[in-house]
Amino acid sequence: MPDLRRMRSSRWWPGRRRRNPDATMSVLDHLLELRRRLAWALLAVAVGTVAGFVWYENAVFGAPTLGSLLLEPYCSLPSSARAGLGAGECRLLATGPFDQFVLRLKVAITAGVVLSSPGWLGQLWAFVTPGLRRNERRGAVLFVSSASVLFAGGAVIAYLVVAEALGFLLMVGNSVQTTALRGDEYYSLVLSLMVVFGVAFLTPLVVIMLNRVGVVSYRKLASWRRGMIFGAFLFAGVATPGGDPISMAVLGAALCVLLEAATQVCRLHDRRRARRDPGWEDLDDDQPSPLEKEVT
Repeated sequence: MPDLRRMRSSRWWPGRRRRNPDATMSVLDHLLELRRRLAWALLAVAVGTVAGFVWYENAVFGAPTLGSLLLEPYCSLPSSARAGLGAGECRLLATGPFDQFVLRLKVAITAGVVLSSPGWLGQLWAFVTPGLRRNERRGAVLFVSSASVLFAGGAVIAYLVVAEALGFLLMVGNSVQTTALRGDEYYSLVLSLMVVFGVAFLTPLVVIMLNRVGVVSYRKLASWRRGMIFGAFLFAGVATPGGDPISMAVLGAALCVLLEAATQVCRLHDRRRARRDPGWEDLDDDQPSPLEKEVT
């Protein structure tokens, strides 16, 4: 008779499932494994959301509150560019009874996703790893770590640009009128700008991966350089939520620098590949590669 307790524990705890000696899984097993990983990932996000909800108005380990960090770009503007309640005060406007709670919850969920990223990324990695070879696992680790650094770098640059962007938008006609920003409008602008910068900073990594799999070469990228510069500034003009020229210019210039760096990385990769496979780089796509005949 099967041990029901052991079967029940292996069903919910990812580390206790029965291992298959031939490393194969049925479709149902894959779905059950995906359900387990999603459950643990959602639990990690929920814990991070609770931490973000508490951190919103409470300093943690001597660090400033999350609300004050997000409010800092707005409060750094001159008092003539923002509506204040008094000398030295800097607060956003809420027009509904639930605005403050909903805004705090939205910011907490966003912070929860960021804070719990090691947890849900670990669950994703644990789900994907069994189907990868050893060299593919090393490449995946490099890809995920590089993507995390690039996304974080883009978000940090966006946070630094917010103050300059708001300064341009709110001080254009501040001698005539003063802007009283609602909390949801301001935080939506800040978070959207950080997400746009973070996602845009992943573009060079995609270019490098396409070069690694042979889709694009350095020669093609070099011939597309002017088009990529134009596309970078066009994307910056369309994607930036504020519509101000400062964030557009910063995002476009940063994308140009990153794309040029990715192009140079592709150049080094193509040079190494050409040394390993001499004469293959200039072949057409439909032309067979020259293979040496073995002498028997």
